Amino acid sequence: MRDKRKTEECKGSPAGNQERSEKNKIEIRHVTKTFGEYRALDDVSLSFGSGKIHGIVGRNGSGKTVLFKCICGFLKMERGEILVDGKSVGKDIESPPDAGVIIEMPGFLPNYNAFQNLSFLAGIKNVIGKEEIRRVIRLVGLDPSGKKHVGKYSMGMRQRLGLAQAIMENPSLLILDEPMNGLDNQGVEDIRNILLKLRGLGKTILLASHNREDIEILCDTVTEMDRGRVL
Repeated sequence: MRDKRKTEECKGSPAGNQERSEKNKIEIRHVTKTFGEYRALDDVSLSFGSGKIHGIVGRNGSGKTVLFKCICGFLKMERGEILVDGKSVGKDIESPPDAGVIIEMPGFLPNYNAFQNLSFLAGIKNVIGKEEIRRVIRLVGLDPSGKKHVGKYSMGMRQRLGLAQAIMENPSLLILDEPMNGLDNQGVEDIRNILLKLRGLGKTILLASHNREDIEILCDTVTEMDRGRVL
């Protein structure tokens, strides 16, 4: 992992941003994950500090998405341990309870609009109401009153809605796998600004991106992976 010092903080971030806790949000200890004879993760050990944006880079098949799925509890590891806030994923907790996630293409009900889709999801935990849902839809640049069904959304609009879903319940941890896919230049700038503001609020963000500019602009640390290993 490579640490980077930010030369410029996010405009609008609260004072005291430099005093973000150095406590590790995530500890990954000697994790191995295989699919048959293919070793997707090979003895991976990493730590991610709280209140920072951590970039994960690597070509397709390097292990980024598999690592994210293991952190989320979506995949079981053959060996090793992942701790989130000191709790072991798969043992103490099935998945991190305070995490917002985008992995691969966000899935929504195609015959419902944005507000309806997020309302269905919000109903699982019942921690936010209609106004919070409308606010987060506006935040990502969509219309909370729009009647257009998500099945007719462009890829970029679906990515915006995916981010809204990930952040709507104000989680302390965001795990984002290629969140800029399908966005135009304005969309990329909008999402970057949102992520920087969230970091300023103390959120911990794991970000996988093929775009080096995203990594350079956003990330405090960078980890490069190849063939399931940390370089």
